[in-house]
Amino acid sequence: MSDVLTTEALKALRRILRASDLGTRKLATATALTPSQLLVLQEVEQRGETTPSALSASLQFGQATITNIVDRLENAGLVTRQRSSRDKRQIILQVTDAGRATIERAPDLLQTRFSEGYEALPAWERAMILAALERLGEIIGAQSIDAAPLLDAGAIARSHEV
Repeated sequence: MSDVLTTEALKALRRILRASDLGTRKLATATALTPSQLLVLQEVEQRGETTPSALSASLQFGQATITNIVDRLENAGLVTRQRSSRDKRQIILQVTDAGRATIERAPDLLQTRFSEGYEALPAWERAMILAALERLGEIIGAQSIDAAPLLDAGAIARSHEV
């Protein structure tokens, strides 16, 4: 690791990971949720009612990840599941009043700050950053990993009652 650029890139990556970790801890303290759980909860609220398949597609999470997260949100009383009256095979998700209250008290997510700052950049710079991040993912072997963090789905169970 004698290359100065390699050292500086690793430092930058560590700072990004640390910022993510601090944001995750702040969210867990305030809401007992992980970032992925909050994203799912917010998406359900924004849609009014939705299906797990629609969530999986919109958030680009695997179906199994969505099922795990929704199970935890339902067990915490933050969402409800009901069979569709039109198609009994379809499950409809809705946010509860407790879920809306949780969303209200959630601190600003790192994803929100990133999205706002990233979208303010010129298109050429966004494309450059995206290309660099995709390449970084390839370098560290992350290209086949689900967009939801692997251990992310468990925060409700590990934390205090919501």
